[in-house]
Amino acid sequence: MAKYEKLQPIIAQVIENMEKVIIGKRDVATLSVVALLAEGHVLLEDVPGVGKTMLVRALAKSVSANFKRIQFTPDLLPSDVIGVSVYNQKDMQFEYKPGPIMGNIILADEINRTSPKTQSALLEAMEEGSITIDGVTRALPRPFFVMATQNPIEYEGTYPLPEAQLDRFLLKMRMGYPSLLEEMEVLSRAEKTPPIQALQPVISVEELIKLQQKVNDVYVDDTIKRYIVEIVQRSRTLSSVYLGVSPRGSIALMKAAQAYAFVYDRDYVIPDDVQFLASYVLSHRIILKSEAKFDGITAEDIVTKILERTPVPIQR
Repeated sequence: MAKYEKLQPIIAQVIENMEKVIIGKRDVATLSVVALLAEGHVLLEDVPGVGKTMLVRALAKSVSANFKRIQFTPDLLPSDVIGVSVYNQKDMQFEYKPGPIMGNIILADEINRTSPKTQSALLEAMEEGSITIDGVTRALPRPFFVMATQNPIEYEGTYPLPEAQLDRFLLKMRMGYPSLLEEMEVLSRAEKTPPIQALQPVISVEELIKLQQKVNDVYVDDTIKRYIVEIVQRSRTLSSVYLGVSPRGSIALMKAAQAYAFVYDRDYVIPDDVQFLASYVLSHRIILKSEAKFDGITAEDIVTKILERTPVPIQR
């Protein structure tokens, strides 16, 4: 990853603010901002207690955004997520009662704990940027960013997300455990007042929307586009892969690379951006054959192998 000094100043403020709460997770904090700027969504898969919820709260507080948390449970209904129409006897008409989906930054906690029907309500909103209740379509607020979490250890009573729905997430990440010194720092900061309570916004929602628009102006040369497509197409030809990355994955990798370049104060994408992001963007879009899984091969291994075999474009 590029050095901290090269970060765009306003982005540096956001990440620095998040690091007052999240210790030693620079890559995770940066990638969260990348997904936010690219108008994508993030799936965080990790064990409980490593700071997934705190990460989203820190990002929401840093951006002065409307933060909503949805705790997914087996009995949660789609209306509990998107809202419901209630008949108002006084006005003699139906009145929309918004659900928690009507926020800027949404934490979908333990998304694999709820039924596929409720999962679909959230994922459809993520894809369309709107919800429909009783035939009336309502646009979601901007910016709209979902960070969903799931526990990879406990599978009893869960509903794993189908591959087609995993494809809706721009990035898939893991937090990981802190080092010894980092965990000691966590204890020191939590000894008195939790640092999340003292966190102050460093950027407004309006400023964020302007930054999202600027990301679209980051230049992607045809050689970089070809590099992205070659990486994606190789995922469809490997013998250990049952289903490779779709064209949606190509678009996702390009959009993420634009946002990543913008974060590091560049108005153009370089191959290093694509290489760094490839595993985060593509691994959850690859379905391995059962024999490959039995041999211990992971989707991340596949992406690494593809990067090694794909010629890197060189500017002449």
